[in-house]
Formats: sequence, C-alpha cells, structure tokens
Amino acid sequence: MTLQLRVYVPPHPLIKHWLAVARDASTPSPLFRSAMTELGRWLTYEAVREWLPTKEAIVETPLAPCPVTFVDPEVPIVIVPILRAGLALLEGAQSTLPLASTYHIGFVRNEETLEPSCYLNKLPDRFAPQVRVLISEPMLATGGTSMAAMAELVNRGVDPAFVRIVSIVAAPPALQKLSVAYPNLTVFTAAIDEGLNNRGFIVPGLGDAGDRTFGT
Repeated sequence: MTLQLRVYVPPHPLIKHWLAVARDASTPSPLFRSAMTELGRWLTYEAVREWLPTKEAIVETPLAPCPVTFVDPEVPIVIVPILRAGLALLEGAQSTLPLASTYHIGFVRNEETLEPSCYLNKLPDRFAPQVRVLISEPMLATGGTSMAAMAELVNRGVDPAFVRIVSIVAAPPALQKLSVAYPNLTVFTAAIDEGLNNRGFIVPGLGDAGDRTFGT
C-alpha cells in the first residue's frame, strides 16, 4: 500500500470562527491569544480522535456493572510546542490532554536563507515505544521548522505514524516536504492557504503568529 501524508481540515464551526478572528489584522493581541488557545483546543480534539490508545474495563455504576472505555494510561502522550509560536496553542492542547507531558524545542529562522536553526532542545534522549506525539506549530509555511522537529523526534525513536501536527494555517510547500519525508504523518490544520510570499510568509495567512500572540 502506498503511504501518503494525511491532511485534515476539520469543518467545525468553532474552528472556522476562531480562525476568522485570528486572520483579522484588527484583532488585538489579547483576543488573538484567546483565538489561538481555542484553535489549539478544538484542533487537538479533532486530532486525537482514533489516535489515543484506549482500554476496556468494567465499572460499577450506582445501579449495575457497566462496560466502559478509558484512555490507556500505560501509553505515554507528549505535546511538543515548537517555540515560540507553538506556545500559543499549548494551553488549548493541554486542556484537551491534561495528562500529557510537554517537551519544548525552539527554532529561529534566518530571514535571508529561510532556514531554521535550533536554539533550545528539551527533548529526552529516547522516547518510550509507541509514544504518541502532538506537535503544535501554528504556521506550516516553508516546512523548515516542522521538518527539523520531526528529524529530532525520529532520531529519538518516535514513529511518524504516531505523530500529529496541529497547525492553524498550512501552505503547499511545507505539506509537500513533509509528505516526501514522512508519508505516514498526519496533519490537522484550520486552513490550507494558496502559497508563500517572497519572505516565506503564508498568504493570505494571519501574519506572524508569535509576534501577534505575544504583542511584540
């Protein structure tokens, strides 16, 4: 069977609403942060469907025994925000996955070459087998930072099939790079935009997600 990158754009009305708020250039920073939190929450909710490991059990209700399904606590779940903009989605993701561990990785982009360089890496030397990893990366533009983050994860034993990238806006160049390198990866995004400008920014996009989140 041929593997191919799976990209989902959930048609949830709340995702569409908060994306519209985030796109609006007149949205002030506090409201933009709220929009990012909500997008992180609802996109994570969609991303973990049929992804979280579960286990069957029997519990006693006040009236009778009942078969139930729990999230399996034996399989580790990890959130990896790509700094700095990935922090904007973290609160929403954590509210959906409160038992997940969080590991930070930071990249800065050279504005001339558009290539990323890593300035912070708090990933463990080795991840547990079968770990589920959710990457928060608001803008999948050139694909440089997401590709670099995936390389670090794979080098530490993560199976790309168990990785979900949560993004607000994605562009074809990033999706094409990820598809070639990691065809069994899955991306959840609020929108796929038409392309990039000559500075590597997504058009129409929503501007610099980090600057707008932190008011810088």
